[in-house]
Amino acid sequence: MGFHSSSQLILSVNPSSRFIPPSIKGASCFAEKHVRCLSVKPFAASRKTGTGISCAMNMSAQESDDHKKLKLDRLIGKARNLWDSSPEPVKTFPWNKALDNFIQLTLDLILAVVKYLSIPVFAITSLSELSYCAHKKKLFLVPIPLLFGVAVAGILKETALEISPRLRDAEVPWHLIAIAILFTLIKLPGPYYPSWGRIVIPHFANGVLLSTLLSAILWFQRPKALKMADSIDES
Repeated sequence: MGFHSSSQLILSVNPSSRFIPPSIKGASCFAEKHVRCLSVKPFAASRKTGTGISCAMNMSAQESDDHKKLKLDRLIGKARNLWDSSPEPVKTFPWNKALDNFIQLTLDLILAVVKYLSIPVFAITSLSELSYCAHKKKLFLVPIPLLFGVAVAGILKETALEISPRLRDAEVPWHLIAIAILFTLIKLPGPYYPSWGRIVIPHFANGVLLSTLLSAILWFQRPKALKMADSIDES
């Protein structure tokens, strides 16, 4: 009884002095090390995986670029071989001149279509705009933006000729075509403008287009006048 009571007294006074078996200590150390290894290995594995993916992507991109270059080189080689094996009349044919003539023919067709369609479209849209102004009882305001557009067209034409004097001797009045395209794009959204915009902007564009159309007609009649003047001088 005395020994048992003394041992209980010692344990109650110093609880940290209790005996822990070595097997339990070893198990706890093993578990702690295992947890540390598990916490480190996924991070290392993720780094290795990311590096592998980036390397694979770089390699695939390089392979695709090399494959495209090989295809391009093969096409160029085949074209050269085809040109070298072609007969002499094909080589001496004036391909550049034929291309220039084709482009000129295409432009002439486009200009012919625009020339014959522009006047009816312009007339129909102008009547629609005039009817809107009459509906709003603002028909008396139409000449103001129209005359202002004519003045602006004259300023633009003279400015273009001053910037590029070669346009005076050109066969195609590119500056007039550019002005007409610009103000046609301003005129077409007319029904979507606000109320005063529908009254002012389309008629301003109409003034520019009327002046440009008259200048284009005079431009295309100019060679005939020059030929008549030359024939008169020769006689």
